[in-house]
Amino acid sequence: MDPVVHFEMPYENQDRMASFYESAFGWQTKNLGPEMGNYVIATTTETDDAGPKRPGAINGGFYSKNPEWPAQHPSVVIAVTDIKESSTKVSESGGQVLGEPMEIPGVGQYVSFIDTEGNRVSMLQPVPRNWHAPDAK
Repeated sequence: MDPVVHFEMPYENQDRMASFYESAFGWQTKNLGPEMGNYVIATTTETDDAGPKRPGAINGGFYSKNPEWPAQHPSVVIAVTDIKESSTKVSESGGQVLGEPMEIPGVGQYVSFIDTEGNRVSMLQPVPRNWHAPDAK
């Protein structure tokens, strides 16, 4: 099975959003800056090199609302092994892939889709952990 590994939600006012989730739930937020579209990472649980320390817990992020984009609602991100193969399966199963996969530097290949119920969901083919580490000899 391909697991849910991340959530995403849109924001209209970044400062207001960050203040709300930090105050209401104790989450930590970090803006990745304009070069990453002002995406805000939301840390909801402690992680280490293997991912979240608590089984079943995930972290997420917030993106700025854009009038050009469809279906801007809370959604989940599913980790897949091969994003092109998974995109084909989504289409063959009745979903609609929204464009081509895009590279998120240091994270992996990402694309959103609309499922058969009209929900926007995303897929991520993550880069392998420690991809930058030298090979052991």
